[in-house]
Amino acid sequence: MLKESRNISLLAPARDLEVGKAAIQAGADAVYIGAPEFGARQAAGNSLQDIASLVEYAHLFGAQVLVTLNTLLHDEEYTRACALAHELYKVGVDALIIQDLELLKYNLPPIRLHASTQCDNRTSEQILHLQQLGFRRAVLARELSLEQITEIHQTTQHYTSLHHTPCIELEAFVHGALCVSYSGRCYLSEVLMNRSANRGCCAQPCRQRYDLLDKDGNEVLDMYGKPIHQRYLLSLQDMDRSMHLAEMIEAGVTTFKIEGRLKDRDYVTNIVAYYRQLLDQLIENNPVLQHASKRSVYQYNFTPNPEKTFHRGKTDYLLHGRTQKMANWESPKSTGEKIGKVVAIRRDAICVQLLPKIVLHNGDGLCYEDKGFAINRVEGEWIYPNIRVSEMGNRILGAMLYRNMDNEFLRSLKAERRIPIDICFETTSDGYRLTIGDTSAEFASEHQAASNPERALQSIIQQLSKLGDTHLIVNRMTILADNERCENEFPYFIPISLLNQWRRELTQI
Repeated sequence: MLKESRNISLLAPARDLEVGKAAIQAGADAVYIGAPEFGARQAAGNSLQDIASLVEYAHLFGAQVLVTLNTLLHDEEYTRACALAHELYKVGVDALIIQDLELLKYNLPPIRLHASTQCDNRTSEQILHLQQLGFRRAVLARELSLEQITEIHQTTQHYTSLHHTPCIELEAFVHGALCVSYSGRCYLSEVLMNRSANRGCCAQPCRQRYDLLDKDGNEVLDMYGKPIHQRYLLSLQDMDRSMHLAEMIEAGVTTFKIEGRLKDRDYVTNIVAYYRQLLDQLIENNPVLQHASKRSVYQYNFTPNPEKTFHRGKTDYLLHGRTQKMANWESPKSTGEKIGKVVAIRRDAICVQLLPKIVLHNGDGLCYEDKGFAINRVEGEWIYPNIRVSEMGNRILGAMLYRNMDNEFLRSLKAERRIPIDICFETTSDGYRLTIGDTSAEFASEHQAASNPERALQSIIQQLSKLGDTHLIVNRMTILADNERCENEFPYFIPISLLNQWRRELTQI
């Protein structure tokens, strides 16, 4: 049972400024984004100007922006990387995620440092070492079990109590793609294709077909007696630990990380919203847990569902030890949601026995095994695909179909985040005082008697509630006249233009 207070943070990927803002709107407490260079996703770099804009936006909600400088560096790159760190510090970045410890020998700015999972964060000894070096957070290796995470947490807590130093925070991946490596320390791409994953240019060899041979060069048979030939032997399913959040918190995790700095806005919005709701339930039910960013009100035009956006199946990946079916040998592509079985075919259409509540739309994407197609049109349970039925092969009859693109769902993906604030409007000796959230100002104005006190009160409520497209929403409004709470009427007349002017001065709208 948890006793100490903990800030629980949901960390989302930001491919670019637009995706970063979408993640924050959907409920992320922090986002991580690539800098112009030295990030472990070469195709996901961003300008300093865009990072500065994201910082300004995130801080409105008390959210943080973390920047990845997490490649291994060449000797001639350290000075440039250090200079970039100073530029990032100047624009207000909250922390840097680094892998190359050689950077610590340089004159880095006074910014929080987080140890990338590529630092090989698998043992208590390694995490303690990082803590002693001054790192404020360690991104744990994906392959750790709950027991291993617990042991790391207990060890670092004990060290903190003995030496009275800040305890290093533990961050763990909770959702997204997996590869065959020690948590990102992959050398296969470089060996096979001369493209270093540790330098941000992985060629994804784990998503290719392979044969499985024994030491004598003979094909190995699967459990059905078939040769393991041209299968996706190294293609792991995607991580999904959504059902284990409480256990991970108990083990010592405080930051839950969604993988995917190449993922698009739709993916990030859906997945962040999904985990936001799950974590909010846990925080609400446990008084020692707190939000890492400002308490917010979320409005979703959709029901978050991870099966509606890109995924290769799901596994909790060694969280409870080694389990079956961590890989998907049949396909490295998006699986999607199960929709039903093909029960009949004809020259230009297939008939699908749909599962309950499944509704298909023109343009939806469907797949089976490693093949996919789009729907040209739907007539009842008959689907007219955008390819010839003859091209699908004999295995289409009886095959289970999955929908990996739901057009109606994607069109509905919109999230809004607002910060609830209290508003207080009251009279002073020579005018009025308006307080919106933490901001207050006094305005000199004559106390002119209202001919209609009820209308005067409603006018104040209406005009001060007009927060427009800001990130604010009214939580509670208190109106006082001569130190008395006004419930039904307000004794003084105030022109609407003045009320609007005063509200704008405090909210900048």
